Amino acid sequence: MSESVMSSPEPQPRWRDYYELTKPNVVYLMLLTSAIGMFMSVPGIVPLDILILGNLGIGLCSACGAVVNHLVDQRIDALMARTNKRPVAQGRISQIQAGIFAAVLGVTGMAILLIAINQLTAWLTLFSLIGYAVIYTLWLKRATPQNIVIGGLPGAAPPLLGWTSVTNEIHGHALLLVLIIFAWTPPHFWALAINRREDYARAAIPMLPVTHGVEYTSLHIVLYTFILIAASLLPFATGMSGLLYLVGAVVLGSIHLYWSVQIMRGNPTAPMATFKFSIIYLMAIYMIMLIDHYVSPALFANG
Repeated sequence: MSESVMSSPEPQPRWRDYYELTKPNVVYLMLLTSAIGMFMSVPGIVPLDILILGNLGIGLCSACGAVVNHLVDQRIDALMARTNKRPVAQGRISQIQAGIFAAVLGVTGMAILLIAINQLTAWLTLFSLIGYAVIYTLWLKRATPQNIVIGGLPGAAPPLLGWTSVTNEIHGHALLLVLIIFAWTPPHFWALAINRREDYARAAIPMLPVTHGVEYTSLHIVLYTFILIAASLLPFATGMSGLLYLVGAVVLGSIHLYWSVQIMRGNPTAPMATFKFSIIYLMAIYMIMLIDHYVSPALFANG
């Protein structure tokens, strides 16, 4: 063994590397929608044990899927400027270490849901995990430019999982919460894909801007934004939410549409602006829905 090799031991993984593997910002956003799904399922307050343990189980399973994504996409991540610093892509965490970490997260999350919540939520969570980690990451992502449309359903499941954690049943209103995220996902990711299309092309990932061009993708972002706006109005149309939510949904949808049109008009800053606003959009529309859930009945009662 040469002296240079002996003097350069492999760096030991740090807790921050494992934390990064879980894609915490994505998981936190999913947990926000999961928690709001819980609150939307009942007129009162969610039991504290369900709120904590349900979101813990859902969060751990979501984190498991994120780690599997890092593991499967190691080669792709190494080729893309946005992802080439990730722990597995850099070799700071080995594939074996990442695999064990994913297994621990997934088994622990499923155990919590099965023991402390209910079987319906546990199996729906498992199906979502398989949908994201296996069907989307291993197959759809590399197979079709419609990958994010078809594969968006697992990522849209958290509010349904939150709802079933409390009620142990699938309700139509819970599916509306899923529909909003499902419609939100394509314009959200395609805006980023336009900005990073050279990276995706280098990694041979058939994202829509790579296979069909920016103009085609821009048009579809606008069309899906209209679908998103229509989906966001359904909670009001079905009586699930009140006037406060309607106003918030219209305002947020109008801003989202503005930025989507800016992409189509060729504004060079619009793709990332749309991507960033779409995150704010999702957080805000769910928070407004939650506020409306408790404020509107009180207003009508006082009236």
